[in-house]
Amino acid sequence: MSTLRLEIVTPERKVYEKDVNMVVVKGVAGELGILPHHIPLVTPLKIAPVKAKIGNENEFIAVHGGFIEVRKDKVVILAEAAELEADIDVSRARLAKERAERRLAQKQSDINAMRAEMALQRAINRLETSSHK
Repeated sequence: MSTLRLEIVTPERKVYEKDVNMVVVKGVAGELGILPHHIPLVTPLKIAPVKAKIGNENEFIAVHGGFIEVRKDKVVILAEAAELEADIDVSRARLAKERAERRLAQKQSDINAMRAEMALQRAINRLETSSHK
């Protein structure tokens, strides 16, 4: 079966680099499934898990926004932040989710509410990604 190289890069480091059979991401316009020889594409990403299919196995990476660039034989995700499934601290993510929900329930300024909503999305992303363990 044909493969393509998937790289996930943050400002701090390269988080992931492997040859995969398929990549599934959530772009701003919806979910995208990318196979080898996909047409070139650049699009922003939502805060959501990325699925890398390798044979019959799936690997999940929590990607916290950014962009995806698709080339014929390579996919590069430039993420604001990303975490491998094995690196996610589930109890810490649950606490962050609860804290963000409490902040959203309070009357706050628009800026604080926006920050709490982003924190909630990141916590949910981590929990969704780690649920595949």
